[in-house]
Amino acid sequence: MILISTVRLRAQTWNLVWSDEFNDVTIHTTNWTYDIGGGGWGNSELEYYTNRPENATTDNGNLLIIAKKESYSGNSYTSARLKTQGLQNFTYGKIEARIKNPVGQGIWPAFWMLGKNISQESWPQCGEIDIMEHIDKETVNHGTMHWDNNGHQQYGGSVSCDESLFHTYSIEWDANAIRWFLDGNKYWEGDISNNIHSTDEFHLPFFIILNLAVGGGWPGNPDATTPFPDTLYVDYVRVYQLATNGVEKDQTPISHPYSLLQNYPNPFNPNTTISFHLPFKSTVSLKIYNTLGREIASLVSEELAEGSYSKHWNASAMPSGVYFYRFSALPSDQRDRSPNNDRVEQSKPFVETQKLILLR
Repeated sequence: MILISTVRLRAQTWNLVWSDEFNDVTIHTTNWTYDIGGGGWGNSELEYYTNRPENATTDNGNLLIIAKKESYSGNSYTSARLKTQGLQNFTYGKIEARIKNPVGQGIWPAFWMLGKNISQESWPQCGEIDIMEHIDKETVNHGTMHWDNNGHQQYGGSVSCDESLFHTYSIEWDANAIRWFLDGNKYWEGDISNNIHSTDEFHLPFFIILNLAVGGGWPGNPDATTPFPDTLYVDYVRVYQLATNGVEKDQTPISHPYSLLQNYPNPFNPNTTISFHLPFKSTVSLKIYNTLGREIASLVSEELAEGSYSKHWNASAMPSGVYFYRFSALPSDQRDRSPNNDRVEQSKPFVETQKLILLR
């Protein structure tokens, strides 16, 4: 059995390193390729995966993966399975997607990852991380890790969820643990520190997969109540890497109650929004810089009351490229303290920098 990890992160900041916001009229071939074919995919699935726009397309800022009931290449259903294999691979980080799942008997959407070395090592030796899986009409989301330890091993958990609504599904993955989140709330954790229980697979690069299966050994087959066509909606997929001052075991983290969100949309053209939260009245600075470190816009430079804020940037006058936004906040009253942790260093400002991408 995998033990819950006691590793804590200190002074962590997530930096966006890759994303697809699905804002263009076509699916980016620099980000995604397709698995093609039928044959059950090892799970007795009933669909034939295609690369047709009838099964995978973009619309109104979403990726749509569409399962259809139709005769195609000897199968009774079609769908799509997109992957970043050979294009985008990641070791550790925060992997996140905002998704609205279809709900129906025999329907099996998934947001997951496989080891880059699957062609050499096969499964389960390559490792698998299931960030989101949902079957049938269940009101739960499943998160699971699969690996090899003298045979197939798995460890995972589930959390209650109204799957008919958009939710954010994510993992935070580092050298010590994989942690599963639903809408920012952790519900499961697996220890992979020091390759415990032969979990060395999870310290190598992985690629991302999005698919909508029809039928299979787990959900069973569709029936007369299953709606077709049925659609998996994906608002975005984002990958962050952790910038940190260090990882220490069994220490209480020094936390800070401020929060800065990744701009949305990102990439963007030409408008984007940056949101942040102030736990108490603070002097705030929010500025945009180019890659040369030159300030090109100041969105905030004032004292603000406690609360949540959103600031908009119109970059219509700027060329395409990578930019950075730097957020700084210092409590106006140095007596203020975090309600949960009085170890916060109030004499120093909270400072965080994140990347944003302008694509024309």
